[in-house]
Amino acid sequence: MVKNITKDTIENHSYAEFFSIINDLIKDENVQKMRNFNQHARTSCYQHCMQVAYYTYLICKKLNLDYISATRGAMLHDLFLYDWHNHVSEEKGFKNLHAFSHPKIALKNANKFFELNEIEQDVILKHMWPVTISIPKYRESLVVTFADKYSATRETFFYMLNLLHTKKVYKYAYVFLSLFIFRIV
Repeated sequence: MVKNITKDTIENHSYAEFFSIINDLIKDENVQKMRNFNQHARTSCYQHCMQVAYYTYLICKKLNLDYISATRGAMLHDLFLYDWHNHVSEEKGFKNLHAFSHPKIALKNANKFFELNEIEQDVILKHMWPVTISIPKYRESLVVTFADKYSATRETFFYMLNLLHTKKVYKYAYVFLSLFIFRIV
């Protein structure tokens, strides 16, 4: 199971600095609403954004980039506030356009609730590159793009791994696959 980053896990000053950067955002009722929507596997949209924001914070700080703007943008990058699993896109009424349309919706919401700088806006709007064609303008946006993909992959992987260990049918498949692999080697 993915260990989620929460205030309870503050163990050193980097967590304290990280939370000081996003404190006003995570106190906002609209950001809190992200807890109500599943993002990847069993990870809420809020947990996902928190993880992406923390990875972004660490990487951008290490690379001497604008880690404050990048972290704040990462925390808001999926502020779309709907269940995308059964959402019908407002654009042309088609289902499954979420990957293409949610950055614009998240940016619209973020601009409605917060005052954003150019980097924060670019982070939110371009975080789905290369799925969306718009290339990130700032290095910070590129970091968020990769942190987002890493986090989504990690969330899904650990969810699937947990299924292998908890569901009987998957346990048998896992054992069978293991025996098959060892026989080949």
